[in-house]
Amino acid sequence: MTSSSTTADLVGRTHPIARVSRSAVERNLSGHPREVFVDLRHDGWGLGAELLESVAREKGLAGAMTDDGPVAFTGEVPESFAVITPGLTAGTLSGAVPALTLVGRVLGVKPLLTGEGVSYGYVHRASTDTRVALVTGGYAQGILRSLGSQLSVLVAGEPRPIVGRVAMDVCVVDIGDLDVAIGDEVAYLGDPERGEPAIQEWVALTGLSPEELLVSIGRRARREVVA
Repeated sequence: MTSSSTTADLVGRTHPIARVSRSAVERNLSGHPREVFVDLRHDGWGLGAELLESVAREKGLAGAMTDDGPVAFTGEVPESFAVITPGLTAGTLSGAVPALTLVGRVLGVKPLLTGEGVSYGYVHRASTDTRVALVTGGYAQGILRSLGSQLSVLVAGEPRPIVGRVAMDVCVVDIGDLDVAIGDEVAYLGDPERGEPAIQEWVALTGLSPEELLVSIGRRARREVVA
């Protein structure tokens, strides 16, 4: 029988981390008229309703749109009001700051020789000798299958491709001759100014909207708030 602590350790090892930047949310919710409402539906569109409400109150916004309807922070809900779009809050729109970073960790590194295959069905076979890393995060945590053999992730400061099919809890990344060790972080999504994949890349590869992707990631990955 697996103890609760052991189960938690396993989840920590196999789940990617969705980091929500409070400072990015604060910037994205600043400078709006006080009459606007923040959108807290779908757990704040994957960012966390509690965090968004806290920042919105600090910024003096009027209220929130919840799954049960609009709620004013003080007084009554006005007859008409504007709601800040999830894309602006999360920083998926031009001019806003990306608030979500999705990272996995390297579980292992191994050589992959010419002709050898990886992941389900061996749909990817190495065209030359290389090295691959097994990285936490799969379709059970919001890294969609359509990203397999399509998306390049950030490893040791370099973009490197996911190869083969995305598995339930892990992905395989071709790291070539990069200096990569067990425990190193791999960025699946984040701020393109840091070289991390932008959510627009995910949109292009999956056909889903930024809001759909944010909710999927925020509800499935292990989420934590950072500065």
